[in-house]
Amino acid sequence: MQFRNPAGVHAPVAAYSHQVEVPANARWLVLSGQIGLRPDGTAPADPAEQLEVALANIRRNLEAAGMRIADLVKLTIYLAGDIDADRRRQMLGAFFGDHRPCMTLLCVSALASPALKVEIDAWAARETPESR
Repeated sequence: MQFRNPAGVHAPVAAYSHQVEVPANARWLVLSGQIGLRPDGTAPADPAEQLEVALANIRRNLEAAGMRIADLVKLTIYLAGDIDADRRRQMLGAFFGDHRPCMTLLCVSALASPALKVEIDAWAARETPESR
């Protein structure tokens, strides 16, 4: 996969890429919105903790499909409520390391339940031997 930031476009304002080109015959995985709900059904009250749980849920989904964080190509993050921007960036940086998928962040008035403050849609693609 080719992650790019074209010269004619402003530099990314955070840790993401402007575009990802996925080769033909790659295996795709599309995740439903992952929320800050733990496996036991509880959600932390703190939105930053919910972000951490939602990211862990993405990781578990990837692992279940035989994929890894480096296979993520696009995330859309929905936030309902305040999360310290520096803390959010640190958490995402720790989750992604040097990986830079495409990313969109939206602040919304509410999610499906008033208790939920974070939801993340994720797309992943894994190159197959035929796509190389």
